[in-house]
Amino acid sequence: MSQGKRIVLASRPVGEPKTSDFRVEQYPVPAPGSGQVLLRTIWLSLDPYMRGRMSDAASYAAPVQIGDVMEGGTVSEVIASTNAAFQKGDIVLSRAGWQTHAVSDGRGLSKIDPKLAPISTAVGVLGMPGMTAYVGLLDIGKPQAGETVVVAAASGAVGSAVGQIAKIKGARVVGIAGGKEKCDYVRNGLGFDCLDHRDPRLAANLKEACPKGIDVYFENVGGAVFEAVFPLLNAFARVPVCGLIAHYNDAEAKAPKWASSMMRAILTRRLTFRGFIVSDFAARHADFLRDMSQWVREGKVKYKEFVTDGLDNAPDAFMGLLKGANFGKQLVRVGPDRE
Repeated sequence: MSQGKRIVLASRPVGEPKTSDFRVEQYPVPAPGSGQVLLRTIWLSLDPYMRGRMSDAASYAAPVQIGDVMEGGTVSEVIASTNAAFQKGDIVLSRAGWQTHAVSDGRGLSKIDPKLAPISTAVGVLGMPGMTAYVGLLDIGKPQAGETVVVAAASGAVGSAVGQIAKIKGARVVGIAGGKEKCDYVRNGLGFDCLDHRDPRLAANLKEACPKGIDVYFENVGGAVFEAVFPLLNAFARVPVCGLIAHYNDAEAKAPKWASSMMRAILTRRLTFRGFIVSDFAARHADFLRDMSQWVREGKVKYKEFVTDGLDNAPDAFMGLLKGANFGKQLVRVGPDRE
């Protein structure tokens, strides 16, 4: 019997995850039972939300238990099937997690058409990150032509899509990213302005870049970036809160000293803050896939993939993701497209 490989949660991190919080295990590749399929992982998606799943704090989803396979979306090949809905060779979107092989009863699997786009996009621009950008911006941010949209983590999988969709809708876009290389990519590759959050003059630079204030701020980061943005929010500004990566490793949550003045500003400027999870908008998936696939085909939305080879390297890639080491959508190539 051939051996598979999986990465399990060995311990709950305190602060930043460490290599010792993960454990690599070997296991016999199972045979599918009646009505099941055996999946071989090709691509594993790494995303910031996974840090929350490593914690046992109350959240919108159950945490990964100690000793369980790390959670994650995957693009997989069906290599054996006793399920009439799936044939050997089908490429599917699944949630097999951080492992080379998994058995599924077919629930939650969706077929991917390799002719439509590279299959890796099913966990990227045409998958959860792309849809997060789409519904967060359009359904919560509601940008209007001529408004100013600011997006944090603008070179990342979600932020880059947000900025480009806002451009399509006629808004003026200012991105915020970490470092000259990322900002150059945003400006020259994606076609909207970008400021470096590592620049100590960020607040002043942002004020200069947004002379008419900010109407929509797509929040991916929190921390110092949010502190620079908040004073510039116009009356009736909308803030979709997608992520707070600057705080994911905080050992405890503390209200900032200026929380009371922030609440006053929310009241007097009639600001809308809404946290969201992409699954809240499942009914919009067909609209997203129709629009985003068309924009990608037309070159209106471009994407960048940051690929790490080998499942063994997933923990290091994930830890780097939380520090902004990735450039675009972070993927792990677990296996070849076809065996």
